[in-house]
Amino acid sequence: MKTYSNQYIQEIPLSSPFFHAKVERFLGANGLRMEALDSYYTIENEDGSILAGAGLREDVIKCVAVAPEARSEGFTTPLVSHIIAVAASRGITCLKVFTKLENTGIFESLGFRILAQAPQAVLMENGRGLEQYCDYLKSHRRPGKSGVVVMNANPFTLGHRYLLEEALKQVDVLYVIPVKEDISLFSYASRKAMIEAGAPEGAVVVEGSAYQISAATFPTYFIKDLSDASPNQMRLDLDLFARHIAPALGVGVRFVGSEPSDPLTARYNALMREVLPLDVVEIPRMEIPEIGVVSASRVREALCAGSFSGARTMCPRGTWPYLLGELAHRALRIELETPCKPGLVCPESSGSHRDMDFDLMNRALSALKAFWPRIAQASSTNALQQLGLEAEKAMLVATGGVNTHRGAIFAVGIVLYAFARVLQTSESEEVEKIRPCKTKGETFDKSLIINEIRKTARTMSRDAVCHREGVCSAREMAEGGYKLLFEDWLLQYKSYVNSQDDGLQKTLLCIMSVLDDTCVLKRVGAERAAQVKQEAQMLLDHFTEEGLKELCERYSTEGISPGGSADMLALTIFTQSIIN
Repeated sequence: MKTYSNQYIQEIPLSSPFFHAKVERFLGANGLRMEALDSYYTIENEDGSILAGAGLREDVIKCVAVAPEARSEGFTTPLVSHIIAVAASRGITCLKVFTKLENTGIFESLGFRILAQAPQAVLMENGRGLEQYCDYLKSHRRPGKSGVVVMNANPFTLGHRYLLEEALKQVDVLYVIPVKEDISLFSYASRKAMIEAGAPEGAVVVEGSAYQISAATFPTYFIKDLSDASPNQMRLDLDLFARHIAPALGVGVRFVGSEPSDPLTARYNALMREVLPLDVVEIPRMEIPEIGVVSASRVREALCAGSFSGARTMCPRGTWPYLLGELAHRALRIELETPCKPGLVCPESSGSHRDMDFDLMNRALSALKAFWPRIAQASSTNALQQLGLEAEKAMLVATGGVNTHRGAIFAVGIVLYAFARVLQTSESEEVEKIRPCKTKGETFDKSLIINEIRKTARTMSRDAVCHREGVCSAREMAEGGYKLLFEDWLLQYKSYVNSQDDGLQKTLLCIMSVLDDTCVLKRVGAERAAQVKQEAQMLLDHFTEEGLKELCERYSTEGISPGGSADMLALTIFTQSIIN
């Protein structure tokens, strides 16, 4: 038997396709699948082949494997000890590990204890994380017959509320545990807030944790993969719930919604009835006449299509600000991802910019995402202005001080706030006027939102928006109710996008041809800015892809960047989505 003297531990650069594939092959040869990892550490042979490896994803040790020829060498202990030290340097003192049963003894010797187990897997932890969470749950216990619902609520829909209402008919107290894993369309904070806003009286919403439907207990849930690994993960998740979560809350029944379409969730529900030592009650899905079965996936599809009306019909009012926030984020993302924009940052080019690129702009959008639903819920124009300043600060932190979206924060923010105010203050029949009418021309009563935009802009503190160059004209456009937006750009956008692949670029050119773009004025002056408007109109009148590419190259060389027009393109996309 060969003895390996080398126990040098190295980190594998997973960002490299070559090394990523190398780890994937090693894990596959040892009966494991490659999973999402922050880092991976190996001990290798002289020829570069991996003898042993282990990875870390946040606070979970994953993908621990040793090649058959090296399993008597004791490589697992130094590897895991190294990862414990790495995690500690990152401030993580309580680690979990999802591993095979045969590795239990090794991890116990390193201070881990078993939390839950399945026929071919075990979940262990080396701290008091689960114990502390169960103490927290015990502090929320209430007297009476109690049940529990675990939900992702991505987003919270009328179907989720129906599930809770039906469950409450059968118990005195209903605990609701939001899935905490933060890899859904809506963040954990947003999902929990939606549940709290929409849950019926009698439902107790508690904090979620990494101990229920998480990357530690049930990683394939989040990729909806009914693979060979899934049954073990399901059993592990349910065993942890039965051993710890249910006793901590003192619940005797777990409620679930029926699942007619997702095989993974349907199997999880069936296994729940099979293995849990408490009652499992399945409640049929809610259906709405003319809409059908209500589901979060259908809401997400409506949002992806840019239809607020399609999404909101399946959601309670408490969810609406989050739908609007997602549509604002979507509009800014679509603008950024649109290729061939003269002088502007695109996926393939930084345009005329030397201080920003596509990745930087994306970081800014990520930093701004959490602010849009907060803006939709702002209680006053003073609160709106404060949120705008906070959003701007978050953007600058994310970009290292580069102004990427200041104009968009103002324009999209004011329309978002105004529309949300209309929804909050109007009766249902008035709200319906905002939706497109099924009449010739698909017109809608736009006066409600236009009036609210004007009122909002006129009641905002002038000092708060005038001290920055260029924002004053943006203020004047808002005070005028974005006349060009409603009378021209929306119509052109709908016409272009519905009929042509280059509709977004043509909408941008349409905006550029009439907008007094302060970004252009600042860079090249009034005379050249007037020529830019003429050039945009000429290209729009005689559009060719070659002409668009030539304009992109020329503006990049000249340093011309129609950033204000880009903001208005995003505003057009957003406005169309909220009236659609």
